[in-house]
Amino acid sequence: MDLKLPITIIDEMSEDEVRSEGELDLASGEIRNVRYVDYDVTEKGVPAEQEDYEFSVGVLRNGAREVEFRVEVDALAGRYFITPSELLELKGRAAKLFSQPPPNLH
Repeated sequence: MDLKLPITIIDEMSEDEVRSEGELDLASGEIRNVRYVDYDVTEKGVPAEQEDYEFSVGVLRNGAREVEFRVEVDALAGRYFITPSELLELKGRAAKLFSQPPPNLH
């Protein structure tokens, strides 16, 4: 299966958060093409290297609905991914997210 989904990544810091956009590969759990919003990764390094870094989450959206999941970070390699167990759970939650009819706006 070659399914890549756009996601938002939120790196939680003690006083702030760093947002980025990326692509989640549902086959491998790898997150690629990470583009930070208002954050200079070349100057500061990945957020997980900062002293005040706490954790990272990903958000998968379908219209107004969204699913949040835990994201792991390899700070030395500067890459994001999700664990196999988290990926398995996310696949089930994503299937529900994308199979539900759009909300009735009337």
